[in-house]
Amino acid sequence: MAFPEISDVTLSGELSLAIVRLARRLRGRRVSKVVSLTQLSALSTLHHEGPMTPGALATAERVQPPSMTRVIASLSDLGMVSREPHPTDGRQAIVTLADKGSDVITAELDAREEWLSARLAELSPQERETLAAALPIMQKITNGANDIH
Repeated sequence: MAFPEISDVTLSGELSLAIVRLARRLRGRRVSKVVSLTQLSALSTLHHEGPMTPGALATAERVQPPSMTRVIASLSDLGMVSREPHPTDGRQAIVTLADKGSDVITAELDAREEWLSARLAELSPQERETLAAALPIMQKITNGANDIH
């Protein structure tokens, strides 16, 4: 498939807009109104990566450790995560996804997957193939980001 020539500036602007709109649509599928997007992101990381220290979670979420400490405390208060002593370092804790947090993540992922699967079903096989080919590039862009907010 031949694509028209497009400048890097135009591509970055159009891609950014498309991603923002997709993210907004996916956020619109949210099931739980109990947790914030920041809390939901931390729960999702724990769901995918498993138990970790608060520092590792802050790094994975690209936030400062004091911010993650507040997120973990609020999720703990909601019964969505638990904090256990680190097995080898008494100064550390291990944050684990609790059953309640796992239930929230499962419901959120199911709702997003259902919506996105319906949108993908509307595409032609070639369009889906193009998206599949772009996926590693998108992952490279997002995994290569070093900015901490």
